[in-house]
Formats: sequence, C-alpha cells, structure tokens
Amino acid sequence: MKFDKNTFVPRATFSAIFATLIIAPQVKAEEVQDMSDPLAVYTQAGAGWTTKGVNIKLGQSYDTGHEDTMAQHVLELKGIGGDLLGTSSQATDSVDSMRYRHFHVDTTNGRGNQIDLNWNFEAGVGNASYSLIQSLPKLGAVQLYPLAGLGLTVDESDSGYSVPSSFGLVGMYGKVELTDSIWLNYNPMYTTQLGGDDRYQQSYGFVNEAAIGYQITPRQNIRAFWNWGETLDGTDFRVEMNYQF
Repeated sequence: MKFDKNTFVPRATFSAIFATLIIAPQVKAEEVQDMSDPLAVYTQAGAGWTTKGVNIKLGQSYDTGHEDTMAQHVLELKGIGGDLLGTSSQATDSVDSMRYRHFHVDTTNGRGNQIDLNWNFEAGVGNASYSLIQSLPKLGAVQLYPLAGLGLTVDESDSGYSVPSSFGLVGMYGKVELTDSIWLNYNPMYTTQLGGDDRYQQSYGFVNEAAIGYQITPRQNIRAFWNWGETLDGTDFRVEMNYQF
C-alpha cells in the first residue's frame, strides 16, 4: 500500500493532533487522579531529560459525553536539543521523534483501549497500533494491566510512504506500591510480524520498560525510566517530571 507524500505527512499529522489536543473540551476532575495508575485519565504536562535530548509531554482529558467513561489525548515530543546538550553524539537539536496516544477507559469494568502512533523523523519510519487493556484485581501491593492489539508499520522512501508490514502486540503494564508515595513499574511488550515484507522482522521482538516513581505532591511526581530490548540499540534512560492540572 502506497501513500502520496502530499496526503500523508507525519509532521502535519502530528500538528493537527496537537491542535485537537489543545482545543478539546477539558474535563474538570472532581478529585486528583492517581498518577501511578496506567489507566488514570487527567490533564497533564511533563518534561524530561533523556540520553537523546529533552522530552516534552502534554496530555488533556476531555468529556466523552458518558458518565461511566473517561478519555484523554497524550502527545510527546522527543529528543529535543540532543546535540546541543551533548547527551548523544548521533542526536540533532530538532525533534527526532513524536508519539501520540489516545486512551479511553470504562470506569465500570476497568477496561480501556489505546490508539498509539509513533514516528521517527530521523529514520523515516513509524507505526500505528490499537490495543485493549484490562485492569486486573489488585493482589496486595501488585496490580497488573494486560493488553493485546494489532498494528501497522509505516515506512518513508523516495517514492512515498508505504505500509510494508503488520504486527501483533501483547504486553502488560505492571505496578508495585512500595509506599504511599513510591512505586515501581515494569512494562514488558512483545511484537511479532503478522504479514508483509520479511525484511522488517528485525523490527519486532521483546521490549522492556522499568520505572520508579515518587509522588512529590498529589499533583506532581518525578519518575526515572529504563528501556531495553531486542528492537532497541542499547539502553535508554530518562528522568521525567509530571504535573496534573
């Protein structure tokens, strides 16, 4: 499948998403949401230092029109100023990648769904996926949120944009409460090619994310993340500050 560059431009697409995020009707939460909960929905802003530059995150909850559901947009701009800051010899000072996620949660059964769009400007490749997430009953200090989904890989070339491969996704968000203000996360994900060009098989496999979070105030936290796996070159590290409005 081919796309003409005049109709499929990742930067323009993310700009439109950003505009939608900003003007969407904001939900006024009656109480502060649990920022350690992977399915929590709230308006937020965050910034972080990473091994590839600075990341900026904006999230906005909005009114779904149904009392039993919540939803939010989350947009992340990654790798800003990596060369200037000297965090990576291969980085530039522009945004190297973007990620947009849309979460929708049914509060009556703890079930959610997620649209996840990623684009790497330097590599000219990205992916889009849709997954279902289910919150399981809490077991002491541990809570698990398994997920499963399907996705497509999008690649850029001189002749345009193509969808050379499809994939399946299974994984989990995991949370362990150490104290009222400190928690751990472990989020393993596995992707496998379902069809398409066999040359893209190396793009799929296990990826791991581990994090430790500290809730400074009910509306502010700091988190440290480590990412590693078969599809990553080495280990990525980042420290992120987040604020809930």
